[in-house]
Amino acid sequence: MIEAPHYSAAGAKKKSLRLPAALFDGTVNEHVLHRAVVTYLANQRQGTSDTKTRSEVSGGNQKPWRQKGTGRARQGSTRSPHWRHGGIVFGPHPRDYRLGIPKKVRQLAKKSALNARAREEALFVVDSLEYEKPKTKILAELL
Repeated sequence: MIEAPHYSAAGAKKKSLRLPAALFDGTVNEHVLHRAVVTYLANQRQGTSDTKTRSEVSGGNQKPWRQKGTGRARQGSTRSPHWRHGGIVFGPHPRDYRLGIPKKVRQLAKKSALNARAREEALFVVDSLEYEKPKTKILAELL
């Protein structure tokens, strides 16, 4: 049976509480935890980076010089990727990085995270966190 220290809202220590055995069985599934963290971090990504291809860069409609007779290499557009101010070939475009995770796997990850914290004895219970003013100083004193 896992126990956690119990504190009042003022920070005074009370007797320790027994945590429910159904939730705190001591098992930590690291693979599921990793999957949940990867999913969370992927869902935080904005995915809005974008570059312009040769068709999106302004200008470049007219052929820079005629095909034959100049002695220069043939060119079709001034917005070709190897030209200055040309388009980007395989640059980034907006994409959705969201990942899904099944509900039961997500629940197992939460359970594993709580079990890992309980195993490290880093889990504690507080009566209530209701204060007259929302100040960080008050909560910092409790911790």
